[in-house]
Amino acid sequence: VEVQNGVMKKVPEGLSFKHVQQLYSLNNTTLSTLRRHPDSRLAELFSGQPKLLTDPQGRFFIDRDGSRFGSVLEFLRSDRLPVENIQEVYEEAVHYNIKPLIKRLEEAPQLFGELVGRQQFLSRVPHYKENIEVLIRIARADAIAARRSSILICVLRSEEDLGCYDDAINRLEADKESVVTFGPWKAAPSVRDLLDCVKMDIQSRGYQVSVEPHAAERSFLSKSYNFFHKLTFTWW
Repeated sequence: VEVQNGVMKKVPEGLSFKHVQQLYSLNNTTLSTLRRHPDSRLAELFSGQPKLLTDPQGRFFIDRDGSRFGSVLEFLRSDRLPVENIQEVYEEAVHYNIKPLIKRLEEAPQLFGELVGRQQFLSRVPHYKENIEVLIRIARADAIAARRSSILICVLRSEEDLGCYDDAINRLEADKESVVTFGPWKAAPSVRDLLDCVKMDIQSRGYQVSVEPHAAERSFLSKSYNFFHKLTFTWW
């Protein structure tokens, strides 16, 4: 179909080649290629009457990053996997629900460690994703007229650590209300691994961050805990 001034008009059929235009990147292919995997969203879009907008030349428009779509088409044509931008092509494969491509990319070394190792670990850390959002929200709120924002993270590796939490937080001289707590978890990765994940995921959002142990003041005969770490956002 073609959308013009809100009026739906049919596009002439019978073309052997379809043009798929994605964000000003033009790709030429056949309908049989697009429909190669019938249960994919891409095949559904081009089954029967195509469910996409077209430009005045009758080329179909998909509002996705065209630089990645070429790699998807190459797989549909020849089963060839991309050698770069693996994560980005994987996101397109998921979007179009091309299951064979999803499976092949998940087995690639670049994604295998992330999906099977890191993401499986993080799924065992209670409220991990929610805590990342909380950290970013607190840091942004503290950024007014400041070069840096610092937040305390409490990392509880085990149930035993959790049992000491109340005593540890009561001994903390910093602002207790803004402390963000991670854990405990039942998986092999260490506290350092968890902190690396926090840093990695926040940096992937475009923020400049660093993590260091929080140096709490110690008094004689007072029990100390190494649960606390300082996360610093640098704005400029």
